[in-house]
Amino acid sequence: MFVTLEGIDGAGKSTQAELLAAALGPDALLLREPGGTPAGERLRAILKDPEAGLSPRTELLLFLAARAELVASAIRPALEAGRPVVCDRFIDSTVAYQGAARGLGVEVAQELNEFAVAGCVPDRTVLLRIPAAEAAARGQRRGDYGVDRFEAEGERFRAAVAAAFDELAEAEPERIFVVDATGSPEQVHGRVLDALRLER
Repeated sequence: MFVTLEGIDGAGKSTQAELLAAALGPDALLLREPGGTPAGERLRAILKDPEAGLSPRTELLLFLAARAELVASAIRPALEAGRPVVCDRFIDSTVAYQGAARGLGVEVAQELNEFAVAGCVPDRTVLLRIPAAEAAARGQRRGDYGVDRFEAEGERFRAAVAAAFDELAEAEPERIFVVDATGSPEQVHGRVLDALRLER
C-alpha cells in the first residue's frame, strides 16, 4: 500500500504520517516531500529558504526533481519489496500549490507530475481538512511557523491551496479521502484509520 497525506500547512500531516506508519507495522517506510533522499533534502532546504527568491516555474521544477528521485530511490524499491509506504505530501501538493495557487496551471502540474513519477501513484490519499485560522494557530504554537517560504504566504494563498485540494478530492473520490483534522492527534488518527478502512 502506498498512502500519501495532504493538506494545508498546519493541518497535522507530519504527525498523522508518523502515526499511520506506526499503525502499518515495522516494515512501513515513512517519507516526506520534498526530501527522503540526500538530493531531496538538499532541494528541500532550497525550496523552504525564504531568501532563495525562486520563480514559480523554478519552484515547480525543483519539487518535481526531488519527487522523481524519491520515487526512483525509495518509493518504488520499497513497494517492489512488499513494504507499505507513507509519504507526507506528494503529487497533489504540487497541483494545489504550484498549479493552482501559484497560477502555473493545474493541467501543467498534473502532466509534469506524470512524467516525474513514471506511473508510481498513491493507492490512497488522505486529505486533512482544517480551517485555515486553526492551522495557523497550530503552527504558531509550534514556535517556528512562518519561517519557511510557504508558511509565510498570506491568507489568500492558503485559501487558494485549500480550494484546490477540495477540487482534487471531488474529482478523485476513489483515491482521495477527506478527513476532519480538528481535534487531538489521536482523534484524527482514528478518523484516518476509519477512512482507510484499517483496524484501530
